Amino acid sequence: MFNLKKSPEQRSANLHVRQALSGQELQKISELIYQRAGIVVTPQKRNMVYNRLARRLLDLNMSCFSDYISLLEKHPTGEEWQRFINALTTNLTSFFREAHHFPILAGHARARQSGYNVWCTAASSGEEAYSIAMTLAETLGQNIAGPRVWATDINTEVLATAMNGVYRLADIENLSQRQKKNWFMRGKAPHQDRVKVKKQLRTTICFQQLNLLERRWDIPSPFDAIFCRNVMIYFDQKTQHQLLLRFARMLKPGGLLFVGHSENFSNLDIPFRLRGQSVYELKQVTS
Repeated sequence: MFNLKKSPEQRSANLHVRQALSGQELQKISELIYQRAGIVVTPQKRNMVYNRLARRLLDLNMSCFSDYISLLEKHPTGEEWQRFINALTTNLTSFFREAHHFPILAGHARARQSGYNVWCTAASSGEEAYSIAMTLAETLGQNIAGPRVWATDINTEVLATAMNGVYRLADIENLSQRQKKNWFMRGKAPHQDRVKVKKQLRTTICFQQLNLLERRWDIPSPFDAIFCRNVMIYFDQKTQHQLLLRFARMLKPGGLLFVGHSENFSNLDIPFRLRGQSVYELKQVTS
């Protein structure tokens, strides 16, 4: 008789039969992730929350979400908090996503030249940070001392991928042949479907775990440009406003803020003017 090991999906399905995610539990989970990461979780995201956290319950041999919530509350500095945050953060990204931003970045860097640096606030698995680094290297040259790009993310799992710099060959299919040749190494069998970012590019980026809700950001400001794309959509307006004011203080005069295509802050009182499609320019430094 075969002893078939159940897949995580099958085990998750079994968990669903035994224990659903109640409205009260969802509300508590929403409060906890908002307090720690500023992320707003609506009742419409119940299935997403269930599917992502069910895996944590399985790993911890728990059968109900209330036990998991109790674990978090009883250990406010415990390691499970980071796993909780990792599970509930969304990390959709790609190389040169929202491609219209990069010619603007290149032109801005070309005009300012010396010491140009960028903060990528939600680096995820690294594609955005490497796209920024490629743009700066191709615009300003490679002869620099220290990193040009400071790449941070709250999620430690995706940051590990970013630091490793290994991707599927399919992930870079839209890059030019010159970019592929200059910045990536093709893997050998049995890893021929993988590529690795070359060291000369990786050394221009410093990756660091950072929660945007922290009172102090331990990063070397000021910056010429900040990328915070497709992040603000997960925050409420109060958190958005607070972060935008803090970003202003992290920028050099005339610095740029790049945001996501669906993010618009024209209704907020902020020291930025809209320069182009989802690109803002600092117009004054806040006190």
